[in-house]
Amino acid sequence: MSEVMENGQLSKTCLYEKHVALGAKMSPFAGFMMPIQYSSIVEEHNAVRGKVGMFDVSHMGEIFVEGPEAEAFVNYIFTNEIRGFEPGKVLYGMMCYPDGGVVDDLLVYREFEPEHFLLVVNAANIAKDYEWILSKASMNPVTGKPFDCRIDNASDGWGQIAVQGPEAEKTVVEVLGLKEAAELGFYTFYDTEINGKRLIVSRTGYTGEDGFELYTTPEETVRLWDILLAAGVVPCGLGCRDTLRFEAGLPLYGDELSPEITPVMAGLGMFCKYDKDFVGKEALLLQKSEGAPKKLVGIEIEDKAIPRAGYPVELEDGTVVGVVTTGYHSISLDKSICFALVESRYAALDTPLSIRIRKKVFPGKVVKKRFYQTNYKK
Repeated sequence: MSEVMENGQLSKTCLYEKHVALGAKMSPFAGFMMPIQYSSIVEEHNAVRGKVGMFDVSHMGEIFVEGPEAEAFVNYIFTNEIRGFEPGKVLYGMMCYPDGGVVDDLLVYREFEPEHFLLVVNAANIAKDYEWILSKASMNPVTGKPFDCRIDNASDGWGQIAVQGPEAEKTVVEVLGLKEAAELGFYTFYDTEINGKRLIVSRTGYTGEDGFELYTTPEETVRLWDILLAAGVVPCGLGCRDTLRFEAGLPLYGDELSPEITPVMAGLGMFCKYDKDFVGKEALLLQKSEGAPKKLVGIEIEDKAIPRAGYPVELEDGTVVGVVTTGYHSISLDKSICFALVESRYAALDTPLSIRIRKKVFPGKVVKKRFYQTNYKK
């Protein structure tokens, strides 16, 4: 849920005043004024890894698709296969341009009413995604007519809180009274009501830990936040959300996925199902069969220097073969690690690669992109 601020450029979520009251460090992110940290990124990161923390993710977009051809349409614009998966399931995948570049990565929820879907998209891409989705709905390639479905960008009517960490289940069950949440498997959800308002509870998240995402009205979002805060749940900013998702090997749109970085290049080809038609299929199939020119890899360097986004990746002789997309000195692992987009011939595990950090070069090697052992609900 967003509200345009006075300058007309940035939006704020329904929890903005709560963040300010807590003394959060606020900063622009994806067109919103968002909390980066409350205490410290390290403290908040460790709270999620060790116990439980909560995030305001109300800036994310909610686009609903429903109607007689909703399934056919969503399956056409989404790389993953939604036919045959049951109500209450969530799928991750991408929407792609015809050349295979990524419009956005997103979650698709199959709702409990027939031919009803919820698409959860990245905050920075809401307007772009909505326009692109509408454009693709205008012509069904099979019938030559518009898809028979309704598309509703309902983002302004929703708030969202992510409760993440080993004690997330205990928290939502005991503090919020959401007893059915304990029965959810990973990437499933249920629909209920709270104070007469719709509440979607999903066992999803972006941290590598067990957790839940709670979607409801802005007013109920504020009330749930206050209940969780009073119970001692640590509020966490986008700073540690990034360090957590990075350690778990999860991509961020704009860094590890973009119009120039395809799912194949990003190592996310398992979320592309080629036994159906979808926008970008031909280009991705070609890249899959002939090999992508670049690949996203993990790199661990020997020093404690921090490999930031944009730093060049080099061979021993100084030849530049790639660029860092995200990098940190890992809080959980005490290692300097990064994602980097490199020429494919240098993407094999254990390939020696160096990162140039200002005037110095730090040697390292290619490692698996999932740096941290994730702890999802089995």
